[in-house]
Order: sequence, then structure tokens, then C-alpha cells
Amino acid sequence: MSIELMTTVQADFDHGELYFVGNATTVIRYAGFSILTDPAFLHAGEHVHLGHGMYARREVEPACQISELPPVDLIVLSHHHGDHFDDVAARELDKNLPIVTNEHAVGRLREQGFSHGYALDTWESQDVVKGDARLRITSMPGKHAPDQIAGMLPPVMGSMLDFSLGEERKFRLYISGDTLLHERLYDIPRWYPGIDLALVHAGGTTLMGIVVTMTGEDAVRVVEIVEPKTAIPIHYNDFSVFLSGLKDFQRAAEQTRATTEFHYVSHGDTYRFRPAQ
Repeated sequence: MSIELMTTVQADFDHGELYFVGNATTVIRYAGFSILTDPAFLHAGEHVHLGHGMYARREVEPACQISELPPVDLIVLSHHHGDHFDDVAARELDKNLPIVTNEHAVGRLREQGFSHGYALDTWESQDVVKGDARLRITSMPGKHAPDQIAGMLPPVMGSMLDFSLGEERKFRLYISGDTLLHERLYDIPRWYPGIDLALVHAGGTTLMGIVVTMTGEDAVRVVEIVEPKTAIPIHYNDFSVFLSGLKDFQRAAEQTRATTEFHYVSHGDTYRFRPAQ
């Protein structure tokens, strides 16, 4: 069943923008939709609990707070973890916002009072309709940690966002989520080619001496695998557990043979895009 959103304006398919709040938190505005990803708004110096006695300190102030966001239609959440859906988000976000995520996160969100969670398994989709515009969100494969500690971290998903006017797809956006390199990523370009923009999580999150998210070099390798027209690294410097910064990504990007165009955003930057004609 589709999520039906109210609209009073005609969708603009010619221009879109991405506002970078910090970490994996972005606001994507395109085709009349306003989408918030992985909301985390704790201030620099504050700590998040990552479970099993593990904590991370926020190192960089988010570019804005929830009260300063534009109106949001829905949230796309890669997983329910303290650095992706924090106490500020749980306290201040509208409890009636639709949140598209995985089953584990829907259960946690329900405990926090969020009543409109939509759970997806890998390759499952959820349609969202707003006037003439249609957004299809499909869960992409993700692997949050090596097998030896996989049970200590919540399951994660990537997301494919397909924006369409009727049956005509206008723009395809991939968000990697907190994943490591793994074999199932090679299925993505087989089933979802022609990615216009990719947001790739880097940072090399390290817990108990074990890397549980892609390093900068790994994130560039994912770009080589899924072959987007444009790629933007996010999730690279906000928390104390990140051991692979933006410079690692940039060095790898300079050496890749991928034809992808790379763009870089700092906290508070807006990246504007137009679909290929």
C-alpha cells in the first residue's frame, strides 16, 4: 500500500537539492518531496550509546537543529543506532512522520512512540505518492559488521530512491547506509543500473578494534561497483569512532578509474542537482 501525502504545489522534476546536516543526516528535496535521512542532532561534545557498553562522542556540531528544518514529508532510516537516530530525534520529531526502514528499527521506533514505521526487507519496496509524483524506496543489501560481532550491532539497509512522474523515472538516488564491502553489493547494478547520485557512508567506524563501516577507500570501491553518475561521501568525521576521514576518500577517488563525478559537502552545504536531460 502506498503512503499518500498531501500536496498543494506542482512537483518540480527539473531541480533538486541535498542539504548536509552532518554524519548521515541530510535533507533531500526533489519532485515535491522533502526527505530526512538518519536524523542525529546531538551537539558536539555529547555522547551516544551504541550498545554493549560502547559510546561515541560527537566531534562536529550539526549544521542545524530539528526546529530549523524545512517541513519534512518522511524519514528514510538506514538503521536504529545512536548515531543515526539519537535522543534528540526521538524527543523532537513528529511522532506521526512516516519512517521507512527495516523491521528491527520499526520495533525500536514503536517503543519510542513513532506509529508510522514501514519495514522493508532487502529488495522490498515502499511507494510514496504526492500529487503527480511517485517515490519508490527499495531496501538495498547492507552488512554492518564482520560476522564475529554482527550480533552486537543492529541490522542495516541501504536505500534506492526512484523518483517518477507517472511511469517515467526521473531520478535514481542510492544511499549506501552503514555497510561494509560485501558480495551482495554487486547485485545492485544488475537490478538497479543508471544511478544518478550516490550518497556513500565512509568513516571507517571502529568498535573494539574492529572496522564496522566502510573506510574512505572502501567507499570509493562501492562507487566503482554501483557506477553512479555522481557520488558524495557522508558519515566521515562526526563521531570519535571514525578512523578514516574524508582525506582517505579523496585520495582513493583521485586514483580510481571510475567515470563518476565526485562532489564534497561540509556541514551546512547545499548540493544542487538536475536530472540528466
